Amino acid sequence: MPRARPPNMNSEIRTSRDREMSSTATHAANAETSVAATSIEKRSSMPRRIRTIARNAFREALRDRVLYNLVLFVLLLTAGAILLGELSAAQESKIIVDLGLSASLLFGAFISIFVGVGLVYKEIERRTVYAIFSKPVGRGEFLVGKYLGLCLTLLVNIAVMGFGVSLALIYVKGGWDPLALRIWPAILLIYMELMILTAVALLFSSFSSPALSALLTFFIFIIGHFSADLKTFAASLGTTSARVFFGALYYLLPNLANYSFIKPAAHGVVPDAQTLLASLAYAVAYIAVLLSAATLIFSRRNFK
Repeated sequence: MPRARPPNMNSEIRTSRDREMSSTATHAANAETSVAATSIEKRSSMPRRIRTIARNAFREALRDRVLYNLVLFVLLLTAGAILLGELSAAQESKIIVDLGLSASLLFGAFISIFVGVGLVYKEIERRTVYAIFSKPVGRGEFLVGKYLGLCLTLLVNIAVMGFGVSLALIYVKGGWDPLALRIWPAILLIYMELMILTAVALLFSSFSSPALSALLTFFIFIIGHFSADLKTFAASLGTTSARVFFGALYYLLPNLANYSFIKPAAHGVVPDAQTLLASLAYAVAYIAVLLSAATLIFSRRNFK
């Protein structure tokens, strides 16, 4: 004869089943909350990761003795400009500004090119990129951090060079010279140009060798200063295909001639605020496009 089931057995089974379902729902809700929190944490820590990469790139660049040699050479050129200015009556300030700012632009371009093309290549060559990407660091964050680190290095170098030119002007004047302060907008334009050049170098280094990247970036630097002549040359051509080709180059390549304000600065001319803001907006937009293209190319690169 079968044994009778206790009257409360069914209710106990239903209660146990309800508890299991409630526990499963609770675990699922906790898992979703954990995933959401992790996603928020990753998004909130993205600026921190970029700052860390930029700080490391800045420290690594400062350990490069080439930077100190270039800055020292510019300061020596400025001292030489003082001696040349003493040989030219009433031309001391003009020669110092012209030679000092030209040297700052030229050697700043060398820093942008030769250090910029090695930002990515050195990490790949030393295989430290594997350790970096094994952590929650995106390739875009890596490139932006490297770029910002070199821009910070350039800012320090350009500031040192600019102070050297200002001190040379004060020394020649034998006291305060208003030109020592009026040259700083031109120095700011030089720094904007170097930021664009650094982004160009980073773009080429994301898919090419350092030698070829340096050569291409140097060509962009030269052509960018003759972009207005390139447009005039395109308009003078007879064939439509040639006009379209050189016209496309004019609009695709950076117009670096807008940042060349050295000769007016030597005569004490200061660019107006509208020119500075327009130059800054152009630099930010162009740099954003270059970094986006570099991230797209670098994200598809296989390191195996």
